[in-house]
Amino acid sequence: MAVSSLAFARVLVPPSPRTALASACSHSIKMCASSASPSESKKTVWVWTTNRQVMTAAVERGWSTFLFGSKDLGKDWSSTARINPLFIDGLEIFDEKKQKIAVISEVSSPGELELIQPDNVEVENIVIDFRGGWQVIPAENIVAAFQGCRGTVLAVSTNSTEAQVFLEALEQGLDGVILKVEDMDDIIKLKDYFDRRNEAKSQLMLTKATVSKVEVVGMGDRVCVDLCSMMRPGEGLLVGSYARGMFLVHSECLETNYIASRPFRVNAGPAHAYVAVPGGRTSYLSELQSGREVIVVDQNGLWRTAIVGRVKIESRPLILVESKENGGDDTYSIFLQNAETVALITPEKGSSGRTAIPVTSLKVGDEVLVRKQGGARHTGIGIQEFIVEK
Repeated sequence: MAVSSLAFARVLVPPSPRTALASACSHSIKMCASSASPSESKKTVWVWTTNRQVMTAAVERGWSTFLFGSKDLGKDWSSTARINPLFIDGLEIFDEKKQKIAVISEVSSPGELELIQPDNVEVENIVIDFRGGWQVIPAENIVAAFQGCRGTVLAVSTNSTEAQVFLEALEQGLDGVILKVEDMDDIIKLKDYFDRRNEAKSQLMLTKATVSKVEVVGMGDRVCVDLCSMMRPGEGLLVGSYARGMFLVHSECLETNYIASRPFRVNAGPAHAYVAVPGGRTSYLSELQSGREVIVVDQNGLWRTAIVGRVKIESRPLILVESKENGGDDTYSIFLQNAETVALITPEKGSSGRTAIPVTSLKVGDEVLVRKQGGARHTGIGIQEFIVEK
């Protein structure tokens, strides 16, 4: 059957779909066990394309399952690359042995959403094509409704941005996506997204360093980084004057006698300082802007990505802090605003239960956490090169 046979008709969304969607969600939840907890299981990616370059890019990145409307095209590509071809026949998907692999459900209205019953389907995979401009709300309701169900739910995505919405809905996301594209850039972008997710599950090595100098130095342009995510006690951004050693600067999530808690903010330092961003890179604080990503790190080195919502640059009094690695000769440096709300994260909770020391209370001999890495950088990328920073 031709690929065009799966081009579903668009249906206008009713004026107020949220109420109907909630009803559909409640109906579906009754069909499924609700005891399953969110997991970090591997996401499934199938690719639907007629472009050989897209196929090549996908195979090179480890995605080998492809959907075809034409058996001839599937056989042709199978002869030149190791792929797992699946074939579309109406609203069903079969493998080479004509075994049914998945069923396709059209979702254009709350009523159609309510009809999806994964526990009653005889195959493990359910493919959903959201039409009529629906994406975020249906994806969230599908995730909520199908927790604990036997079926694996995949959504058809026409670009990498849509795919990311489906994979992140309600944090857990759908089980996977079918990327229906003709541009290899979408393959590259989606793989880059998965690489960032996998990095975020890893743990950064943080090193203890002892404060060797605390000095008031005068005025400078400091940068406040406001994120689209909330931070918890013990979390902050990696910032430093030298790329070779970056301090873990605490967020403003703690209450003080001077100002209300702002758990989305890190008063990070002056404009010239480096800040850690995804991909093992650094950026200057002055380069951050709305929409950029940074990494939020906790006291144990666990980290996640966060989106910058706003950056504020203002002239404020600064303190110079220097530290030396315990048992080493390397010296690290950072400038921070001279304020009680600015703090550096410590290796362990002290007797007071604090995870951070305000810079106004910082003294020589205190221990703080730093991240050691290569000092040479070119456009934020670490390189092997002789360099002296002082």
